[in-house]
Amino acid sequence: MASCHALTPIGGRLSGDPLELKLFQATGWVLEEPSQEETALHDQIQPTVVYPPDQIPPDMPAGVPEDLELMALTKLYQIGILVQFAFSSSLQRMSVITRTLGEKRLSAYMKGAPETVASLCRKDTIPGNFSSVLESYTQQGLRVIALAHRRLEHRFTWHKIQHISRDAIECHMDFLGLVMLQNKLKPETLPVLAELRRACIRTVMVTGDNMLTAVSVARECGMIPPKEKVILTEALPPRDGQPATINWQYADELPTPEVIDKVGKEDIRLMVEGESPREARLNLHDASYHFAISGKSFSVIADHFPDLLPKLLLCGTVYARMAPDQKTQLVEALQRVDYYVGMCGDGANDCGALKQAHAGISLSELEASVASPFTSKRANISCVPDLIREGRAALVTSFCVFKFMALYSIIQYLSVLLLYSILSNLGDFQYLFIDISIIMSLAFTMSLNHAWKELVPQRPPSSLVSLQLLLSVLTQILLSLAFQLAAFLLVRRQPWYHPPGDGSCGAAPHNTTLSLNSTGREWLGSEEEEEESVRSFENTSLFYVSCFQYVAVALAFTKGRPFRQPIHTNGLFVLSLLAIAAFLLFNLLKPIATLDQYFELDCIPYEWRLFLLALVLGNLLLSFVLEVRDMSSGTGRLRGA
Repeated sequence: MASCHALTPIGGRLSGDPLELKLFQATGWVLEEPSQEETALHDQIQPTVVYPPDQIPPDMPAGVPEDLELMALTKLYQIGILVQFAFSSSLQRMSVITRTLGEKRLSAYMKGAPETVASLCRKDTIPGNFSSVLESYTQQGLRVIALAHRRLEHRFTWHKIQHISRDAIECHMDFLGLVMLQNKLKPETLPVLAELRRACIRTVMVTGDNMLTAVSVARECGMIPPKEKVILTEALPPRDGQPATINWQYADELPTPEVIDKVGKEDIRLMVEGESPREARLNLHDASYHFAISGKSFSVIADHFPDLLPKLLLCGTVYARMAPDQKTQLVEALQRVDYYVGMCGDGANDCGALKQAHAGISLSELEASVASPFTSKRANISCVPDLIREGRAALVTSFCVFKFMALYSIIQYLSVLLLYSILSNLGDFQYLFIDISIIMSLAFTMSLNHAWKELVPQRPPSSLVSLQLLLSVLTQILLSLAFQLAAFLLVRRQPWYHPPGDGSCGAAPHNTTLSLNSTGREWLGSEEEEEESVRSFENTSLFYVSCFQYVAVALAFTKGRPFRQPIHTNGLFVLSLLAIAAFLLFNLLKPIATLDQYFELDCIPYEWRLFLLALVLGNLLLSFVLEVRDMSSGTGRLRGA
């Protein structure tokens, strides 16, 4: 515990793996690295030294003979760390070679996963109840680490160990014991997982810990409900000419014939005997089961039972003893079965999976933060619901603005197309008013809604070409066309209608001069004649209708719940809507000759103005109703891991 680690002092404080730091602090020992001056005085690099707190070397006064100083040091108990074999996720262990002050022979210390360490120890040093004790501790959710020691032979000298392989050292060890660590759930964990479950977002555990420890923690945090079964899945690779097989066992008890019949005896037999994966079936529809799979078993299933892997992924909740590359393969496998995967990790072992996931969240600002697109400053998973809510809100906002800009272009195109049919067009000031006053203000402010405070089971569309979005845009286009056609055709049937050229309200009527050249119809003549080609009953009616349609689609597309805050919380958007609507209503019902002159609007009867108001109110109501219907019919349920 004091010597087998990779801790190093930085700035007067020990830094390194949190687990190793806790273990070392529990010993109370002192770690001391040689200074640059001490290293420079020797041909070889001086080792890092650890010693008990009551063995602090005395400060010898200047002038003390060297032999007296050596006598004082021989009374100390110090261990020098000569060689370090770093922890390997694939090997699940680390080791060091040390030398105790005053001894000639070297020693090796090793720690790691209990199963791995036990396999490298002499059988006579392993207690007979090793497996049962280990199982009892892991079932309590404790993290268990095994310790081992080996006193090296005289042939292992200083120079030889500098180039020796770890395999030559990590064998024939003496088993020392087990260290138990309790990693309690953080207060934020249970509420966050409960919120994700309410939103129908599936959660799985991927860890390097022992299988039973992981299952215990999964039960404690609610990933596995108390009354639901856990099936331990052990896949064995081909050996001695026999095909790969899969063994199944309940985590709480050995399977009885009754239990096997409940799951499906024939189905289990097919898979255990290693028959064709295409014939393997799993009868788990009548009850809830959770598979717990180790890293080695996951690799065997991926290689030899590829058709069975998707079925296991649908019910797999615990993945234990997973190496870094296996975590990445798991994320890829979940993505292949159509899951949107978010990954949380806090170590270098998670970098590959964090990078591969759709949304990787690093809970540490160290190695993992380099690979993940998101880094949380809070070392807990409370950021996960926030990220999902903000991501959904951002996606809905993007689609909202996209649809609004698409409808803006189509609405204006329809207006111009109808006016072209009578050799007319929108005026310059009308274009400026629409583009700057209406579109720019609404497009900017409609994106300012914050995310909704709760997660919901529904999910937003994930693609611009989804049926829901296309149907929404298409229905709004047809609705806009219908109301513009109604205004365009009905105004020409009014008894007071006459061809363009009678001027604005309060202005003297005048005629419009049109001429045609030999190549087609063109506007010819002075600026006054061009202005008269704009001013008409059709232009005035379509201008008011189209302007209110921009407001209508902006209001309909700016959705609130379940992904964003309600519209009334977006003050700037509400203010923009009210300002635009008030201006249009005022100019429609109480026209001012000067404004009509600038906008090139014709004078229309008050009754027709009221009709246009009723028309745009109907348009607004239908736009809102159709958009709500499209949203309710197209919203799906979330399928994520």
